Amino acid sequence: MPGSPARAAVSVGLVAAGGAAGTGVRYAVESALPHTGTGWPTGTLVVNVVGSFVLGVLLEGLARRGPDTGSRRRLRLLLGVGFCGALTTYSTFALEIVESMQQGAAPLAAAYAAASIAAGLVAAGAGLATAGAVRRAPS
Repeated sequence: MPGSPARAAVSVGLVAAGGAAGTGVRYAVESALPHTGTGWPTGTLVVNVVGSFVLGVLLEGLARRGPDTGSRRRLRLLLGVGFCGALTTYSTFALEIVESMQQGAAPLAAAYAAASIAAGLVAAGAGLATAGAVRRAPS
């Protein structure tokens, strides 16, 4: 029954569960690669690039398997919206650029911004290509 409260609750639950997992992974990466407030923010770059790749694989893979219904929709909500949404962080990316500029490191901020955007686009494209190269198993 589309639009039912039960379906909405399941959707919210899937996003929350994926978000909890994505947040945990991001915390682990940021803890392993901490940004001290100066220099290159490696942890944020890593989670954003990995998230872009995973999202590319996921969405292309799901799209090749049919419409956004049933289990495909649930996987998109769990892994795409929840996990990848929580793993990646545009707000931290933007904050780190502003902090670098406030510290007088505008060239570093510009390089980090350009590298992050370029790497994210390449990773998303690689994810799309990876999913596109995988052949659907015969039924």
